Amino acid sequence: MVFVRNAFKNTFLFLLIIFISCVSGIKTPPNTEAEEAESPISSSYRVQDTIKNQHQIVVGANQTEVYIPLIGNKKIALVGNQTSVIFKNTIDQEDYVHLVDSLLSRNINIVKVFAPEHGFRGKADAAELVADGKDIKTGIPILSLYGKQKKPSTKSLSDIELMVFDIQDVGVRFYTYISTLHYVMQACAENNIPVLILDRPNPNAHYIDGPTLESKHASFVGMHPIPLVHGMTIGEYAKMVNGEGWLGKGLKCDIEIIPVKNYTHSTPYHLPIRPSPNLPNDKAINLYPSLGFFEGTTINAGRGTEYQFQMYGSPDLTIENYDYTYIPKPNFGAKYPKHRGEICYGQDLRKSTALDSIQLKWLFDAYNNSKNKETFFKTKSFTAHAGNEKLQQQIEQGISLQEVRASWQEDLEKFKEKREQYLIYK
Repeated sequence: MVFVRNAFKNTFLFLLIIFISCVSGIKTPPNTEAEEAESPISSSYRVQDTIKNQHQIVVGANQTEVYIPLIGNKKIALVGNQTSVIFKNTIDQEDYVHLVDSLLSRNINIVKVFAPEHGFRGKADAAELVADGKDIKTGIPILSLYGKQKKPSTKSLSDIELMVFDIQDVGVRFYTYISTLHYVMQACAENNIPVLILDRPNPNAHYIDGPTLESKHASFVGMHPIPLVHGMTIGEYAKMVNGEGWLGKGLKCDIEIIPVKNYTHSTPYHLPIRPSPNLPNDKAINLYPSLGFFEGTTINAGRGTEYQFQMYGSPDLTIENYDYTYIPKPNFGAKYPKHRGEICYGQDLRKSTALDSIQLKWLFDAYNNSKNKETFFKTKSFTAHAGNEKLQQQIEQGISLQEVRASWQEDLEKFKEKREQYLIYK
């Protein structure tokens, strides 16, 4: 009887060990930060990660069988950066080749590359001027669209027959890649050069929210009368730029779009490559529309840490109201972070719930708890990011969150109705 009991006990322990081994062997996403912009994005946080691969998303750049015949023997230029890649495996997307390298291997005549903010390899700080140069790997000339000149000149377009646009966007008005898209389309329309857009998913396409830009406050961090989060891909947005006449002087750009396969606006999408130095993972990308408001204030939004746009803080906040502290230091993507070397009191948002709307509470709380309200807003910058003067006034006047959100609704409904006619994906 003792033998049977012991045998049962041993069998149970054996099965338990096997079960534990199997569970511990399940592969989990790595929790490391990418050191370079062209390196894979950190996957320490993924929005609805369990259903990430329910569809096999195929980005435009991967559909070579569709667009290579369109390129043919043309002399082309590429607007691209570190995200302009072809994935070798469309499921896990962890192995890829740059679009330039792929096209060159097919003897496509790439005359030059135009680089947006952060540069062709994506290493420049936000707002840091990008210089012209040559790609070290290929020797192809690189012309900056984020320096003295944000629009391609007629001279720079004189030796090309087709422009290819392939950049991963995050669907936020003050993220400048859509401003670059505008100027590229405008220049190409003026010079009768068609634009081929290789579309990619928008990781923030699952909602539309925020104040709509007033045209008098248009700038490179917001050129068009759209909400802060617009819910469109680059391809859809290009259609709207054409359709709404935003290029001016009756111009329309000749565009052709290679759509993403197996994609809808509600399909979760993990970005395998960080789209800019200070958006290191999906959590940061999800929080970016909400924390981006802090760029126009005295609050640091995690720049100078390894958790950019996943926390916020300032020396003007106090330990009585905020128990989280950090010290911004120069790092990749932030050579001169706000409050460098100072203790910042604030909030760690790395474990916050994924958002499907803009969260204003953090902005309101930071203002209300600031020791220096009179200098909290960098008014010109904040207005440019908000797209209007009203939001700052509402916060300073103590208007409630609910009232502020209600003030957006009429414009949001008008935009949604307008947006519908330009959608490629539902």
